[in-house]
Amino acid sequence: MKSLAHCIILALLAALAPAAEVQPNIVVFLVDDMGVMDTSLPFLTDAAGRPQRYPLNDFYRTPHMVRLAERGIRFNQFCAMSVCSPTRLSLLTGQNAARHRTTNWIDPAQNNRGPQGPPDWNWQGLAPGAVALPRILQQAGYRTIHVGKGHLGPRGSPGADPLQLGFDVNTGGGSMGQPGSYYGAENYAGSRAATHAVPGLEKYHGSAVFLTEALTREAKSHVAAAVQAGKPFFLHFAHYAVHAPFQSDPRFAAAYRDSGKPAAAQAFATLVEGMDQSLGDILDQLDALGIAQQTLVFFLGDNGSDAPLGHEHAVACAAPLRGRKGSHYEGGMRVPFIAAWARPDASLPWQQRLPIAAGAIQSQQAAVYDLFPTILHLVGASPPPGHLEDGARLDRLLTGQPDPSRGETFLMHYPHAPHRSNYFTSYREGAWKVVYHYLPTAVSQNSPYQLFHLAEDPFEQRDLAASQPAELRRLMQGLIAKLEQQGALYPVGPDGRTPLRPQLPPE
Repeated sequence: MKSLAHCIILALLAALAPAAEVQPNIVVFLVDDMGVMDTSLPFLTDAAGRPQRYPLNDFYRTPHMVRLAERGIRFNQFCAMSVCSPTRLSLLTGQNAARHRTTNWIDPAQNNRGPQGPPDWNWQGLAPGAVALPRILQQAGYRTIHVGKGHLGPRGSPGADPLQLGFDVNTGGGSMGQPGSYYGAENYAGSRAATHAVPGLEKYHGSAVFLTEALTREAKSHVAAAVQAGKPFFLHFAHYAVHAPFQSDPRFAAAYRDSGKPAAAQAFATLVEGMDQSLGDILDQLDALGIAQQTLVFFLGDNGSDAPLGHEHAVACAAPLRGRKGSHYEGGMRVPFIAAWARPDASLPWQQRLPIAAGAIQSQQAAVYDLFPTILHLVGASPPPGHLEDGARLDRLLTGQPDPSRGETFLMHYPHAPHRSNYFTSYREGAWKVVYHYLPTAVSQNSPYQLFHLAEDPFEQRDLAASQPAELRRLMQGLIAKLEQQGALYPVGPDGRTPLRPQLPPE
């Protein structure tokens, strides 16, 4: 037997030993259909790199996005897929949509590949046992929390249930891509109760609590429970806002009543402000719980804007960017992105390990799948061997410095229809961007190619495909190589089988 003195010595040594370092908490605050212009915080910059305001920045009110950006860094060249389900799977897998093959939004009830879309695209979304960020973090000791929109698989599939993807908690997530209603009085279902009722919010049914607020209350409750249990947490807070239906949040309606905008545009603005208030409420709670200094927050949209701006809707909902959700232009795939420690303190170990420049703007290109390797590296976790990633860590970019080790490329592959743009692939390499149209469209009747130089023409007004043949060919070679590298599927010909592969322009 050990002597009493020996036991006392062991106890003293244990007490004097340094405590195990607490893992950082991670919040991914994902907003549905929020483009880079749907905010009062300017993301676009002038030639000198300074924030430049445009009229839409003066219409919206997002003070808590401003607050978060002051604590961290925003990116003005951050890209997502042009529709939602592909982005959501990319975030959770670290893969481009061309690789994971969920290249369209998932219709919960039927395979919506389009008349000439690839027959074997990944309509089922994430499969049982698939590599997914929440499952890896769960295995690393995290409490994994999903609140809000899922849209990761069709009705009845494993991907439709966040609990089967590695989340310990799911409130609100299912197969549908939009709520039946934002109103508690309509049970967050409206007339579409059978297919679009938001699950897990029954306690609010019949109340005056707006959906955005109900989800915020639930997220706060789950975070508090994780802290009480002494567990680091991963909160995947995926708001249904600001997606249609464009129903007015009564908490903010008065601010837009005299704006001169159509009723739907006013309602959309209240959805934006309600989402921003939710962000503020989460930041306040992190402070109140005393965990803000060890909590990393990523804020982003899942695709370009779909703001209902009346007669301006078709051309100006992301103005001055061209295009919108579902489009091959930048307005379809450029989204807001902010990264910040919820309470900056450069003396703390985690913030020293991943320093983030306060109040900075990063102009180097990045994309949604970059979050996967960034988060896993920070917490010391890894995906299983053999898992292919397209993302690259954001560590150096978060300091506000350029990262020459990263390739500035982004591939957006949409072999489907119908949407704002059909059957296309776009490929960015630095300032250059090429678009290949697999079938004739209104913009490509005489040529399947479009070519833009975004540094000189950020709003894509001058098609250089005819005047810059050497650059066109070089970009198309890069586009084709990237598609092949990622194992992309292609639209098919009228026979329903023959792939329509992209072709190089003649020399």
